[in-house]
Amino acid sequence: MPGIDLHAHTSVSDGTEAPGELVRAAVDAGLDVVAITDHDATSGWEEAFAAARGTGITVVPGLELSTQLDYASVHVLGYLVDPADPGLVAETERIREERLHRARSMVERIAVDYPDLSWERVLEHTTPDATVGRPHIADALVALGHVPDRTAAFGSILHWQGGYYRPHEAPPPLEGVRLIVAAGGVPVIAHPGARGPERVLSDARMRGLVDAGLAGLEIAHRDNPPASRERLRALAERFGLLTTGSSDYHGAGKPNRLGENTTDPEAYARIVERATGSAPVTG
Repeated sequence: MPGIDLHAHTSVSDGTEAPGELVRAAVDAGLDVVAITDHDATSGWEEAFAAARGTGITVVPGLELSTQLDYASVHVLGYLVDPADPGLVAETERIREERLHRARSMVERIAVDYPDLSWERVLEHTTPDATVGRPHIADALVALGHVPDRTAAFGSILHWQGGYYRPHEAPPPLEGVRLIVAAGGVPVIAHPGARGPERVLSDARMRGLVDAGLAGLEIAHRDNPPASRERLRALAERFGLLTTGSSDYHGAGKPNRLGENTTDPEAYARIVERATGSAPVTG
């Protein structure tokens, strides 16, 4: 069975490895296929393609689009989009700018109680043109000794009930699905059982998403509890959606390991067949 991991992040968003490093890590992990799905960004693709040359691994270009529904964050993976599509470019630029303002606002709030934290300290943990967000604030807090790791930061200072949280604006999932489809991509809802977004994905809303072009649900993921997976599989069967499995790898940023969950080759083939925006690149 080929090792197909369709969800991984690089330092272009909140991963800790450059795109080339991630591809080499995927090769070392024995994967046959790895998707680059940075938050609201596609700028890591070319480096990943170059790193894949001569290795035999296939890189699937994608992104993880931020969307929001009823105050719940619902991320939509967009596979094989056209990175130059005007609508997608405009929306991802707007989202990244909003994320930047949100992060600065949170840093200002946190610095009242943790005065050694500054925006400059946070930027030390980013790369040029990165999608700046809470993970980078977490890295700064770790470096300053306030928390032991990102997980602890998100469970305390950066938690939505921690007193410093600020929401960010993002389009609804329906608009996100339409943007990805218009860009020739294949939309799959990422880890829908995490933090409860599956509760707002009613049958009526699911029907709207499917009619707009939703292709699948990411079910085999460590953030989807067993009970959620059962409901999600039932939803996928009822609406004729494909199901995927992925690691959501972030390098040292999360405990997730490449290949800990994988996608069935048939589902992967359906994604590739459906896409018109770009194509996988095999090294």
